[in-house]
Amino acid sequence: RADTLKVRAFARSFGRIAKTDAIDARTLARYGQDRWRELALFVPGREPLDLLTSLVARRHDLVALKVAEENRAKAPGPDEVRRSCRTILAAILSQLDLINAQIDDLIDRCPDLRRRIAVSQSLPGVGPRTAILLAATMPELGTMTRRQAASLAGLAPHPNDSGTIRGYRRMRGGRGNVRAALFMAALAASRANGPLRLTYQRLVENGKKPIVAIAALMRKIIVILNARIRDDLAKQS
Repeated sequence: RADTLKVRAFARSFGRIAKTDAIDARTLARYGQDRWRELALFVPGREPLDLLTSLVARRHDLVALKVAEENRAKAPGPDEVRRSCRTILAAILSQLDLINAQIDDLIDRCPDLRRRIAVSQSLPGVGPRTAILLAATMPELGTMTRRQAASLAGLAPHPNDSGTIRGYRRMRGGRGNVRAALFMAALAASRANGPLRLTYQRLVENGKKPIVAIAALMRKIIVILNARIRDDLAKQS
């Protein structure tokens, strides 16, 4: 359950540059001995959730391929290349339709997933695809504190202070795919009718840059969803 980047930085802290399977094994063992109190225990995934996570990851890959082929098809070049791009694009679109249908079918067959997604969509700005991505990539929602949820999503502002200097706080770490999805959700929420739009307008009126206000909205969305899913889980128990 350790973050691989942190383990690699741990190895470098001893001046160790070389990397082999044997060195990695010793480093992991030493890291586990040193940090075991802070590492979460591994919990085997549930089959519907594991399948949803795999399908959502595959959909993400297909969307990236689709964008790349669309850009190639529009670029200057011979007609033969554009025809090839359009052929590949047709195959990608067909696979996207299939993956979307499989995701919808899985959600229809799993009441727990369907309920979690419905709770997420109850917040203005969170559409079906964002709700599905959150269910697949942040199954911990509803079991954490507000600060843990924001940190896991990569939305916690980390201080950058030294002595009397107060540096600019930046959001870093966390799960990048979740942060990207919440950015779009925050943009939608800033325009949709609801309390989040009022929050955004108030922040901008108070002098915050629009991008900073959007970041605050992203953090507010994940905190609200964590609380709503937690309350919904409490009702079911």
